[in-house]
Amino acid sequence: MAEGRRASLHRRLFGWLLLPLILVLPLLGVALYGQVQRSAQNWLDEGLEDTALTLAGQIDLRGGEPRVDISATMDRALRFDRQDDVFYLVQGPRGDVLQGDAGLAELQPRPRLQPAGSVYYGDVRLRDRELRLVQLGRECGKGACQVLVAETLNKRDALQREIATYVVLNGVTLVVLLALAGWWAIRQGLAPLTGLSSELERRDLHRLTPLAASLPRELVPLQAAFNRLFERLGRAAEAQREFLADAAHQLRTPLTSLQTEIELALLEPHDARVDPMLQRLRQRVVRSARLAQQLLSLARAEDRSVDVGQPLDLRDVATESGQDWAHRSLPSGMDLGFELAEAPALGHSFLLREALENLIHNAVSYAGNGARITVRCGSGSTGAWLEVEDNGPGIPLAERPAALQRFRRGGKASGTGSGLGLAIAADIAARHGGILQLLDAHTPPGLRVRLSLPPLPDSRP
Repeated sequence: MAEGRRASLHRRLFGWLLLPLILVLPLLGVALYGQVQRSAQNWLDEGLEDTALTLAGQIDLRGGEPRVDISATMDRALRFDRQDDVFYLVQGPRGDVLQGDAGLAELQPRPRLQPAGSVYYGDVRLRDRELRLVQLGRECGKGACQVLVAETLNKRDALQREIATYVVLNGVTLVVLLALAGWWAIRQGLAPLTGLSSELERRDLHRLTPLAASLPRELVPLQAAFNRLFERLGRAAEAQREFLADAAHQLRTPLTSLQTEIELALLEPHDARVDPMLQRLRQRVVRSARLAQQLLSLARAEDRSVDVGQPLDLRDVATESGQDWAHRSLPSGMDLGFELAEAPALGHSFLLREALENLIHNAVSYAGNGARITVRCGSGSTGAWLEVEDNGPGIPLAERPAALQRFRRGGKASGTGSGLGLAIAADIAARHGGILQLLDAHTPPGLRVRLSLPPLPDSRP
């Protein structure tokens, strides 16, 4: 699956959290709406029943016949409602109208007669008007009087709409709040995993120390697995470094002896026809010895037991290299100069001298005859630095990242180098927590290679 299409764990967890909310909350909303609507309906029905009980309390028996006396004031009070029209009817045991709206006798569906003490609630229709009806039976001597109270549905419909609106708004608000809380909780829950990923991203063969972050219990086995992997990688890398160092060390002695023998052979009287062959042989032996020295430098750069936190001055490192190069012969017309300033830093003098040696040797090998090479050092707010600049052909910008890799040379590179010089210097820079940069010369064409080290720790209290 393409990286851009791969769902993140964060989104996957959020989706699984949101899915039940989307499915369950509407059902809960419908159930809540129904419960609240029934409660409101019951409350309104109780109001109608109270009116019906009031009317039932006005029934008197006179001579065995039921009578109802309701004043005009009481009639207005019974019918008073700001939103609905209220109707009532009191009927005798034989269905005769004792008081109220006789039109209620035409209700559809026609309500059944209720025995004394019973109550009926229902929805009815009166001349195309929907009404809510309460009917109760009242003992009236020889039978049960019927008390009917009905009202239109205006406030009930308004109340239902209001309940539905509140349920929907509260449900949407709850979904949004739960979604935000879930998103935040997932981010917080996955924060240790993100931190672990960032820490792993910074690891390489030069940094295989065990992970020591405080993680949730579920991530502890993963951390332990990585630590075991780091331990195995460390042992493998150490075995590789030891093999590389041993092989390079074993090669140096015979190659040095062979180079000495060839140089002695060149000094002894010999047939002039074999002189070119001896010179080629000497060059190849020199190159092989240089390669063995570079392999040994690589092994030293990767040795984790070396303390790279020793205080030193890069000016002293460059001075020692300058004194060494003062005794070497340079190609015809080549000039090697030094512009040194105070540059305090923390590091390992021998490794930094190896890095500078490789940078100078790289410039001498590839800058060409008549080139000017300048070694500089200094310091600033970002730390101390070493720099080697030449006015040779340089390295094209597109080829510079590859030039820092081992056994890689620029497409236009000449000479007999092996492609390890810049890689060794980059490894040593990384070993010190610094960086090696390939920059344009101050005055093109040319190449400027800068090794930058971290600034000194603040010693102020």
